[in-house]
Amino acid sequence: MPKAKKSQAKPKTKKAPQKLRQQVAALPVRLSEGGQIEVLLVTSRDSRRWIIPKGWPMKGKKRHEAAAIEAEEEAGVLGTIQDKALGHYRYSKQQADGREIGCRVAVYALNVTEELADWAEKGQRQMQWVRSETAADLVQEPELSLLLRKIGLP
Repeated sequence: MPKAKKSQAKPKTKKAPQKLRQQVAALPVRLSEGGQIEVLLVTSRDSRRWIIPKGWPMKGKKRHEAAAIEAEEEAGVLGTIQDKALGHYRYSKQQADGREIGCRVAVYALNVTEELADWAEKGQRQMQWVRSETAADLVQEPELSLLLRKIGLP
């Protein structure tokens, strides 16, 4: 008996997963007068949602150095930046043309020692120092929220 021919159907093609773009962020922290950890949140310029200072890696700079520069430009804070990331989070960045790109953000703790009177993006964003638990409630990115909750633990 002849063998049945196998179907020559074309294999289904899957879209390759979108490669995540890498970003760096500073998590500005300080101790309150009562000894509680506080973090500095800023608003994004476009959507006005609460975020931490972040941006793209910079040529000639280590990732943690670029994160410290972002904190100075966006929030006017200086301090000691840790060279090892506290963690990472992912989010979708809305482009001007409406497209969204996936980003993976490395977060570096910045122990704030100075708040500047003037900086590059002063007046373009709102800022507030809050306890890490409050910050976790204010940010929209779930993975960033989890990271903020972890730093508030004793």
